[in-house]
Amino acid sequence: MEKKIEQILAHYDFGAPVISCEQFGVGHINWTYRVETKAGGLFVLQRINTYVFRDPVGLMRNIELITDFMRKKEPDPRKVLELVPTIDGQTFIVTDNDEYWRVYVFVKDCICFDQAETPEIFRDTGSAFGQFQNLLADFPVDSLIETIPDFHNTVARFRALETAIAKDEKKRAAGAQREIDYVLSQKPFASFLIDKVASGEIPLRVTHNDTKINNVLFDRVTNKPLCVVDLDTTMPGTAAMDFGDSIRYAGNNAAEDEPDLEKVFLRMDLFRAYAEGFCGAARENLNRNELVICPEASKLVTLEIGVRFLTDYLEGDVYFHTAYAEHNLTRARVQFALARDMDAKMDEMKSVIESILDK
Repeated sequence: MEKKIEQILAHYDFGAPVISCEQFGVGHINWTYRVETKAGGLFVLQRINTYVFRDPVGLMRNIELITDFMRKKEPDPRKVLELVPTIDGQTFIVTDNDEYWRVYVFVKDCICFDQAETPEIFRDTGSAFGQFQNLLADFPVDSLIETIPDFHNTVARFRALETAIAKDEKKRAAGAQREIDYVLSQKPFASFLIDKVASGEIPLRVTHNDTKINNVLFDRVTNKPLCVVDLDTTMPGTAAMDFGDSIRYAGNNAAEDEPDLEKVFLRMDLFRAYAEGFCGAARENLNRNELVICPEASKLVTLEIGVRFLTDYLEGDVYFHTAYAEHNLTRARVQFALARDMDAKMDEMKSVIESILDK
């Protein structure tokens, strides 16, 4: 075990000596280790990526507040992440070189999925994120910070794209003109959710903002959802955007960087399954206005990530990791193709939501 890791673990009382601490998982943001004690206790040690999350103290305060709040409503310890306090009662430690570390209790006997292997799994994923909304429906959202400012501010994302187009530092705009023309034609739609929040039509909620399937842990025996994890991006937002991000990520028939756009389309069986799970769980506390706009939010978040890929391509691939020169452009094309397909299926998507809510 590294000397540095030993020094970090010394800040915690695990109830028994630590016998191993090994790198764990495939996360791309934080550094994660699995800790095991002589008594069989399992824990997760993580170093927070302070390049991505510039206010780690505020981030940890967010997580502490929301997990404490959820635990008062959910008695099953496997269904809410549990932070392990340091010996002196803190929820994280800071090393001499300004690294921020934290420890969670390891959720035992669980599995996770990277893709919607079946509609049933995606339905249960929707149910997990809908229940996440339920548990936090009356949480005082104003007490949270934005861990990544303007993360889902689609208007700001469009502004950044227009700046990148105007500068065209890498001389790539000409080769992406078709994509630029399409996405700029969608600019009036960028404020769709922002306008609804501003008018009071929908409220700000506690939102997860990274609603991928692999951020839900499932029971290894029953295959039923247990716990929503990866809470670093949990902050104020709109429930519909959380819904839409799941659809964008897992409802697409193709991979995020599929070069054959004929393979890119929204699978309506997966859309229906997720909607049944999410709306079935969240309708208890979310109002109808928030749920009926989930189809438009699905298109909006798809456009937004496409804008981010295209912006990064024009700026020289400075944010997203790429495997080849036009990787980000390919990713943008996939998102825009998916957004177009969502437009074609918008009435059908809305009918699905309405039928679920009217049951």
